[in-house]
Amino acid sequence: METLFKITPEFGDMLIRFIVSVIVNWVIVDRLYYHKSKRRDFYFTFMLIGVSIFFIVFFMIFVLEDMKGKTGIGVGIGLFGIFSIMRYRTDTMPVREMTYLFLIICLSVVNALASTMSYAELLITDALIILSVWVCELRIKVIPAKLIQYDRIELIKPERHEELMADLKERTGLNIIKIEIGGLDMLRDMAVIKVYYKDNANVVNSVDKKTKLRQSEILDV
Repeated sequence: METLFKITPEFGDMLIRFIVSVIVNWVIVDRLYYHKSKRRDFYFTFMLIGVSIFFIVFFMIFVLEDMKGKTGIGVGIGLFGIFSIMRYRTDTMPVREMTYLFLIICLSVVNALASTMSYAELLITDALIILSVWVCELRIKVIPAKLIQYDRIELIKPERHEELMADLKERTGLNIIKIEIGGLDMLRDMAVIKVYYKDNANVVNSVDKKTKLRQSEILDV
């Protein structure tokens, strides 16, 4: 009966590493990612995937150690399955979000597997990763962008670039700084234009070039 309520030293070590993992993931997701993107859906995904991956890896190690020490092969197969979940989504994920997802999974795996490392070594490793993300976010400024279905197709000619910019600024109310011409529909006289603009609220609407255009993501003008 006592064994049912007994907490082993390994479990206590797991709790400490779990707290460290959650704090590190929270700093990266909340302070670095969400601060710019404001994407609540990815915030939810990153945090819970980090928690679930940590427990899967940690307990997988203990189960495999009981199976005659076949830890190496088992962990390799398990990690292959874990990283394959990055293909579970149905919609294409923007590159920036994909990078953060990969980073959160890697951090959770590292914190769960690093049982031979001291807490100081683990904290230094996590701090270096956070520092790397912070430097990248600090140096690379993400410019807000929108996709627009544009009806005045005659203005997309290079010689009428200034007229196109003026018309887009007037009709959208955005402080546009750059435009890119995408697909053309000659039958309906429509063009898809990607506009980059200054946003004082610092809210980023990430758009990936490979993302299929959904009606809710396109602004008709």
